[in-house]
Amino acid sequence: MTRAHVPVLAGELIELTAPAAGETVVDCTFGAGGHAELMAGRIGPTGTLVCIDRDPAAEERFDRLAAELDCDTRFIAANFADALESLIGEGLRADVVYMDLGVSSAQIDTWERGFSYAYDAPLDMRMDTTQELDARAIVNGWEERRLAQVFFTYGEERYSRQIARSIVREREREPITTTNTLVEIIKGATPTPSHFAGGHPARRVFQALRIAVNGELDALERALPSAWSLLCADGRLAAISFHSLEDRRVKRFFAERARGCICPPDLPICVCGHDPEADPITRRAVVPTSGEIAQNARARSGRLRVAGKLGEVSG
Repeated sequence: MTRAHVPVLAGELIELTAPAAGETVVDCTFGAGGHAELMAGRIGPTGTLVCIDRDPAAEERFDRLAAELDCDTRFIAANFADALESLIGEGLRADVVYMDLGVSSAQIDTWERGFSYAYDAPLDMRMDTTQELDARAIVNGWEERRLAQVFFTYGEERYSRQIARSIVREREREPITTTNTLVEIIKGATPTPSHFAGGHPARRVFQALRIAVNGELDALERALPSAWSLLCADGRLAAISFHSLEDRRVKRFFAERARGCICPPDLPICVCGHDPEADPITRRAVVPTSGEIAQNARARSGRLRVAGKLGEVSG
């Protein structure tokens, strides 16, 4: 299946999760299907591939890909946190579960979805186009303090208060409805020297709005323990993240499960009897090679972490 989309860290994901013939793989964020296609080739005709995505457009891409694959396939149209809970309820056990977090290239490149500051488009940013909340509602409806908090917390934007103040002032004149209008407000609210360092001046605010619209971090916090529960003994969980807010959560989750004794540090001997649940397959995040970045600039911020579920642990 020929497609313009290039999956990030694809070779590393396959190598570190090591999908094998006959295994069951769950793709939590199908997107354009690049990772799923590679996984399907490894698990073969006796394997099962379950793909999840909340974007209605992704299901159409899945249908086209599934027609070309030999393995059993299934698509779940839902937020991946909800879908994983549903799979647990069904009693499914997976050998590999992986997440390619954040917005997909297909969503960014569909300009009318309003994800990118590179195109003039309606302010939208919904991954699930059936949900009510969109970026326009946030920008025009949330109070100044709440906007500033979102920009600072989800975008790590140092000028969050100035930008929020400018947004409120501008929307009193007329509603802010397009990405270009928002970009110009952000530029006007931030010092000119900052426009030439750290990427596009609107990057952090757009990231923050997208996370808020789609509840991405809340979904990730719910999905990680569900994905872990879904794994069978010796199963592998992987996550590719694209900003520090996601990566920190994945890193902390893996570290907590790889930890043995949880007794207070002042106890002379261990009395908890707690055994580690995880083997950290990646001791630190795996990053794209310079060659991959040269071929796909969007891979630059990718971070891959993988952990294995220890065989003696069940459930």
